[in-house]
Amino acid sequence: MSTQQQPIGGVSVDESGPVPAEPVNRLRANSVGLMGVVFMAVATAAPITAMTGNLPIIVGSGNGLGGSAAYIFATIVLTIFSVGYVAMAKHITAAGAFYGFISHGLGRVAGMASGLLAVLAYVVFEASIIGFFAYSLQNLATDQLGLNLAWGWYALLGLLIIAVMGYFDIHLTAKVLGVALVLEITVLAAGSLAVLFTGGGPDGLLTEAVNPLNAFKGVNGAGAGAAGLGLFFAFWSWVGFESTAMYGEESRNPKKVVPRATLISVVGVGLFYVFVSWMMISAAGRAGAVKLAANDGMALFFNPLGEHFGSWAVRVFQWLVVTGSFACAMAFHQCASRYLYAIGREGFIHPGLGRTHHKHGSPHIASIVQSCIALAIVIAFLVGGMDPYVHMYGLLALLGTMAILIVQTLCSFAVIGYFHQQKKHPETAHWFRTLTAPLVGGVAMAGVVGLLVYNMDTAAGAASSTLLFTCIPYIVGLFFFGGIALALYMKNARPQRYAQMGRIILEDAAER
Repeated sequence: MSTQQQPIGGVSVDESGPVPAEPVNRLRANSVGLMGVVFMAVATAAPITAMTGNLPIIVGSGNGLGGSAAYIFATIVLTIFSVGYVAMAKHITAAGAFYGFISHGLGRVAGMASGLLAVLAYVVFEASIIGFFAYSLQNLATDQLGLNLAWGWYALLGLLIIAVMGYFDIHLTAKVLGVALVLEITVLAAGSLAVLFTGGGPDGLLTEAVNPLNAFKGVNGAGAGAAGLGLFFAFWSWVGFESTAMYGEESRNPKKVVPRATLISVVGVGLFYVFVSWMMISAAGRAGAVKLAANDGMALFFNPLGEHFGSWAVRVFQWLVVTGSFACAMAFHQCASRYLYAIGREGFIHPGLGRTHHKHGSPHIASIVQSCIALAIVIAFLVGGMDPYVHMYGLLALLGTMAILIVQTLCSFAVIGYFHQQKKHPETAHWFRTLTAPLVGGVAMAGVVGLLVYNMDTAAGAASSTLLFTCIPYIVGLFFFGGIALALYMKNARPQRYAQMGRIILEDAAER
């Protein structure tokens, strides 16, 4: 049975805790539909960035010709994870997503710890992708425009545009992300379809690329370590799909939109990754794919595009790598803003973060704070003389991915706790959807965290010698245990706020 709830300023909290005196701000409802949520989630996963940044590593250093098989395995695991995730989304609609889900399923202490980890992940993801954006735009400007500016100027430009767009209505962001996403998917699909319709590369369409057993084989017999590295980068390619739940409060009919958008994003992105990677591997051939990926990863994409469409297609593709990475950074900015907003709205860190714009309904204060944090990170890397791709993109992505994978693991077990330990919503509880699938998904996610820890040195590459790399596990631990300490402090010092923790949800979307 569900707990009865009392409305507060357009949202609601469990009546098991004290009701705060002040009204609670809410995001602008009915701002985005199903496709808008899908666009933002898929843009956060960033297909063109995932393909150009991760596929060469998967093929060259991970699973070799079995690169597509790694994506098949990741698609299956994440789909299983999503089954329990969307079951929770039908009953809990909150801007904090994981934070709210885990608070309800595993308790407020675990919720606060996971909430701070999620904030850490999304905060650094924007800066990470800005590093890739600046690196890509610097190379493009040099090659095609003859400009020779330092990467910092491009990073600052990207941050400025994102800051302005994040301040206003989410409609604007959804439209920009939609255009960028359609363009990048179009060019990737065109290149892949050209390979398919011409019969593949020198060896035809390589069936070993999509043999699921090859997901667990290392390149050229390198063993489990290399296979684990490839699988980790395959899972990395999906980070951000779970952001669908963050937009529930702003979506139309969130109980239907969020579950559908999540499954469409996971399955659709997975099938697309499998197809594109299979075609690019086939185009290079059995003898050339691994060698090309290891020495010049972008050539995996440039060569078939140039061969089938001409040099103009390669130039367009370079531009779409830039726009795709920008769209990805902007989507992560939206995610980070909503997590900061959700925690601020409940009175943690600073309540000012929980305010919404009187006209646009956007979390404008949280958006400004997130922009300032991203700016500070960029300046720190600039002052340190670090590389935007090797250091800023690589290290921050490792930090964020470790944090978010831990949160996803906890979220899987929270589904079991919510429906079976607490016996909430027996009409939804199911032996597979809310028990077996979350259990399998949680164990698999924990395994992926293990893959990350085991392969961190290889994943970081040249950046593994830096102080930031050494500190990554300690930073994650600091935020996790810091969240536990904060929750316990609030329980004793501010019990009213503690009772509200993770309990603010959209009242008209909450099932009774």
